[in-house]
Amino acid sequence: MKFGIIVGSHRRESESAKVGAYLSAVLTEMGHEPWTLDLGKTPLPLWDEGVFSGEGQWQVMTDLNEKLKVSDAFVIVSPEWHGMATSGLKNFFMLCSSTSGLEHKPALICSVSAVDGGAYVVAELRASSYKNNRLCYIPENLIVRNVGSVLNDDDSLNDPEAHPYFVDRSAYCLRLLAGYADAMRSLRTRGLIDHETYPNGM
Repeated sequence: MKFGIIVGSHRRESESAKVGAYLSAVLTEMGHEPWTLDLGKTPLPLWDEGVFSGEGQWQVMTDLNEKLKVSDAFVIVSPEWHGMATSGLKNFFMLCSSTSGLEHKPALICSVSAVDGGAYVVAELRASSYKNNRLCYIPENLIVRNVGSVLNDDDSLNDPEAHPYFVDRSAYCLRLLAGYADAMRSLRTRGLIDHETYPNGM
């Protein structure tokens, strides 16, 4: 299966990107095909009415939507900044409509914190990021706390107690996400979805 990993940090070299790369490697080991959009390295234009034309700078969304449409599931990685998800990630969701390729597909929220935070991002994304694009967050989520001391390529930087827990928990979450992706495939082919009549959520 194909998995899209959306990294929401604006930093070019971010801990969120490190986590995204780790999760991508785990998915590859599981036999899946992950791809990554890192908003720190590839920022999207801020939303304006021109997005509906698909022309000029908005060609980037036409290309991105093609990748979203062939994906079976998504991992949304966001740092917690000031108790919030990033503006770049919110912009990403504003640019994705009900026909962008996210609709009725499962997603795992993965929040990242330099200390013991991360829960606010989970609550925010569950509350406000899926309305029109119809992305379906699975009940499980991943909060990578004290991210500097876990999931590092250099094992000497990893906390010997915390790191194994996040390795195991990450694998569990991704296996579960793959299960949801497999189960939800048939839903999208049963003729139940009507985005022409109901293009936006309530």
